[in-house]
Amino acid sequence: MLRKLLYCIALLVLAGPAAASDRVKGEADAAIATASEAIRRDPRDANAYYNRGNAYAARGDAERAIADYSTAVRLDPAHANAYYNRGNGYANRGDTERAIADYTATIRLDPAYANAYYNRGNAYSNKGNADRAIADYTEAVRLHPTNANAYFNRGNAYGSKGDTERAIADYTEAIRVDPTYANAYVNRGLAYEKRGDVARARADFSAALGLGQGATKWAQDKARERLAALPSSRPATILVEQPSAAAAVAASGAPSGERRIALVIGNSAYENVAALPNPVRDASLVADVLRLTGFEAVTLLTDLRKDALVNALREFAARAETADWAVVYYAGHGMEVGGVNYLIPTDAKIAADREIGFEAVPVDQVLNAAERARKLRLVILDACRDNPFAAQMKRTMTVASRSVSRGLAPLEPEAGTLVVFAAKDGETALDGDGINSPFATAFVKNLPTPGLEVRRLFDFVRDDVMEATGRRQKPFSYGSVSGRQDFYFVAGK
Repeated sequence: MLRKLLYCIALLVLAGPAAASDRVKGEADAAIATASEAIRRDPRDANAYYNRGNAYAARGDAERAIADYSTAVRLDPAHANAYYNRGNGYANRGDTERAIADYTATIRLDPAYANAYYNRGNAYSNKGNADRAIADYTEAVRLHPTNANAYFNRGNAYGSKGDTERAIADYTEAIRVDPTYANAYVNRGLAYEKRGDVARARADFSAALGLGQGATKWAQDKARERLAALPSSRPATILVEQPSAAAAVAASGAPSGERRIALVIGNSAYENVAALPNPVRDASLVADVLRLTGFEAVTLLTDLRKDALVNALREFAARAETADWAVVYYAGHGMEVGGVNYLIPTDAKIAADREIGFEAVPVDQVLNAAERARKLRLVILDACRDNPFAAQMKRTMTVASRSVSRGLAPLEPEAGTLVVFAAKDGETALDGDGINSPFATAFVKNLPTPGLEVRRLFDFVRDDVMEATGRRQKPFSYGSVSGRQDFYFVAGK
């Protein structure tokens, strides 16, 4: 009965103060009464004191909780959980030294107690002892590799020591474990900004804002502050050739009541092949312009490993069910094997063509993520680059296919879906000589034009890219949208 009461208390606390305040107190009072009766019957029952301490802690009575945990460890010096929870009590009231002592006792009794290392790391960090904090966070993630907070806090500790590269690596791991970790995006953005990598900083701050209500208020405020302070990443041609575009977009936007959402992904930092210079910058630029055209939500994500890429598509698919427009833009590596197109995550290792299905994400999953939108499903793939794995990839499949080193295969999406390749099937796209690719530059140049219907928009993009590349690159569209309806990113006046 006591265990059930304590379990209920824990659930109520997790539900938040508004849902839990009165009910937690009632459940805690019942648990305290039950534990007190157990203590009356057996004053040497260490677990009864421990359980009553948990109930006092749930009720917010830290002093009585600590007193009961102290009795529990006096009666049972091997009670690791009592030491650990007393350590939490000391930490909550700011008694760092006693908290560290209790976490140390917990670890002595149970060397595999991951949370004790993590919380002791937090205590050392509060004391300003970054080296000991890093050591504890390292052990915490070794024991519990999916503890995103441990990666994040270790990144903060490295940052306090001036080790920007290790800080970035840890924030990246935190994001890999939890792609919705807004504070990690912001802190990584700050680290990139400190390093002078403005494009990646901008991408991370935009990603934090793209999480919407899933981001903390601090993350949202800090991301907006830094985005306003950073120099613009847009090509000068946009500002010069379209001086009134921003004003036109702000005035027009999406039709009233129409819900538009977008998922924008840029993969640059590949771990097993050479990095790509432009995708993160291109994605950041595209996300900025989409936001200006009245999209309700634009999620910008960068340098995604496979798990994070799949999760991003899954979450977007759920949101697309209630959207009128669903737009996906992907910049990074892609390839075709056996007639199937794949997007390549940053952690992919492809030694043979038969491994592609395990290491990469089929483009069909991208189409599925957008297909539930009610009016327009648009997928833009700036991924028609040379296969970076071609030199090392063994050909083992018996299915006939084109060369796996050039571009993507043609697509036939369902009616109502438009897919745009940065280069025609079987051909490769160019990164160009500027800070953005020719395709991304042409797309964001034409997108804000009032009254430019979406099919005509991509005709303009095609012409601009062909002109910029000396006709070496030709964007191409596949699929169709309703012929009875016109679609405008920005309506005409």
